[in-house]
Amino acid sequence: MAKRDYYEVLEVDRNASQAEIKKAFRKIAIRFHPDKNPDDPEGAAEKFKEAAEAYEVLGDEEKRARYDRYGHEGLKSAFGSGGFQWSDFHHASEMQDIFGDIFSAFFGGGGGFGGRRGPARGRDIRIRYPITLEEAFEGKQAKVAFERRETCETCNGSGAAPGSGRKTCTRCGGAGAIRLQRGFFSVQTTCDQCGGAGTMVEKPCPTCNGTCHVAKKATVSFDIPPGVDNGMQMRIRGEGEAAPGGSGAGHGDLYVSFEVKDHDTFAREGRDVYLDCPLSFSQAALGAAITVPSLHGDQQLDVPPGTQSLKVFRLKGKGMPDCQGRFGDQYVRVNMVTPTRLNERQQELLRDLAKEFNEDLKPYRKKSFFQKVRDTIEDVVG
Repeated sequence: MAKRDYYEVLEVDRNASQAEIKKAFRKIAIRFHPDKNPDDPEGAAEKFKEAAEAYEVLGDEEKRARYDRYGHEGLKSAFGSGGFQWSDFHHASEMQDIFGDIFSAFFGGGGGFGGRRGPARGRDIRIRYPITLEEAFEGKQAKVAFERRETCETCNGSGAAPGSGRKTCTRCGGAGAIRLQRGFFSVQTTCDQCGGAGTMVEKPCPTCNGTCHVAKKATVSFDIPPGVDNGMQMRIRGEGEAAPGGSGAGHGDLYVSFEVKDHDTFAREGRDVYLDCPLSFSQAALGAAITVPSLHGDQQLDVPPGTQSLKVFRLKGKGMPDCQGRFGDQYVRVNMVTPTRLNERQQELLRDLAKEFNEDLKPYRKKSFFQKVRDTIEDVVG
């Protein structure tokens, strides 16, 4: 089934403000909460997720701009191969004021519309990775170093000191889950005190102080594909933090968000590249074959006679690739350059040319301050 337009999903205009988009998402999320749709809770949950996906895109200026330009095709790199997942939703903390604790059921809480789903996996980690335009064009092998929480080896993730035991959690009574009630919202979620284990340590581990984790440095290598752009992110599975409480549910994921640095020569917009190129008067008037730089190597550009300043030329297929390997174009804007230092011979030739064009050349004289004042008075008086 084809994806619906995100603006249609949230029932907003394409020029809607961020405040209007947020308000629309709140309205739709409340409408499709499963507790308000007892006859079709699964269908309502799908509608809720569809609205969350739309808000994830339209509520982010960079994703929204990419969607407006390329549609759903431009967002393939933003979500995994399986499409939008709750782990891709970045507005959970922002939406706490709307739904309170209900969002803990969706984001790392282990609960959800269908009740308890077992121990939660580790938290995701998000980092920013700056790259040059050339690296974005060619792709590269990259390596990042960061700090993450790993399972404590002293207590093997139990949080208890060696030789000590555990006791039943006083908050959930050993169930590992609690039910939260917010008006008509009723959600079963993982117990925030025992992390879903149902038990608590009697004596904390001296290494991790009962947290079950210790901070460790990690290094991850990955391949950056050609064509990445600002705001695009890569998901590296299993390189996030360890699961809480030594549950063995697995690590979270690492999300690498790319930042493409500004370039001294080229400007980029999506797959297209833009370049300003100087052009002399004689080249513009007579025409010329000039060499211009591109990310693909130097290119020949044929400038026809009579070319005007700010004329834009297109070099087809010489832009950036996208993540599907399709190349954009390079646009070259020529700027007429006026020579500032002419010898006598050059000046004489230009005077002769001016005569051929019947141009009236008056000697340039720098006006004094008093002359400028006099001219201004004459203009006012008329």
